Amino acid sequence: MYKTIPPSTIYLLKNGDEASFRLIYEKFSGSVYYLAVKFLKDTAWSEEIVQEVFLKLWINRASLDENGNMWLYLYVLAKRLCFNRLRDIRKSKESFDKLMITIEKVSECTEDEVLKTDLEQYLNRSIALLPDRQKMIFKLSRDEGLSHKEISEELGISSNTVKNHLVEALKTLKKSLHKTDYLYFWLFFSFLQIYFLFY
Repeated sequence: MYKTIPPSTIYLLKNGDEASFRLIYEKFSGSVYYLAVKFLKDTAWSEEIVQEVFLKLWINRASLDENGNMWLYLYVLAKRLCFNRLRDIRKSKESFDKLMITIEKVSECTEDEVLKTDLEQYLNRSIALLPDRQKMIFKLSRDEGLSHKEISEELGISSNTVKNHLVEALKTLKKSLHKTDYLYFWLFFSFLQIYFLFY
């Protein structure tokens, strides 16, 4: 389905043919929008991603591979832009709150529940592979809600040691969860980073 753009169309696009650009836009813009909605859960943000993707396609058209997979190119570009947008959202309280409200509204959807279940299972498998002390401290923080001070008192270690173990655990889990492509990966680490910042 996504490999039906002939090399001749990409060749024309590379050489500035606007008709070829419109053809590609009409064929793939809906799929790019759907992908953005999966990540951002917001129609306005997703429409902006579509415009950004095709603007970059036009600007960088000379570097296209005539025999390449146009959908794969657009998919990678759209996903990168969505991740960049999520990073920006994390820096804005208003945008982050908006995203969280939207996710709350759709949290009862079967697909979202499946994604959250899958992520939780993947996360638990990743936690099980952490070094014993990191795993213990991480679980005391996440599952029992203990503060750095409470964990340090329970284990007889300093608060800084607790924090260092949590930071290392987060680094390891981030590398592991980065493979999942789930929006919840970003939200999970947003929550954890905020929690560790204040506790």
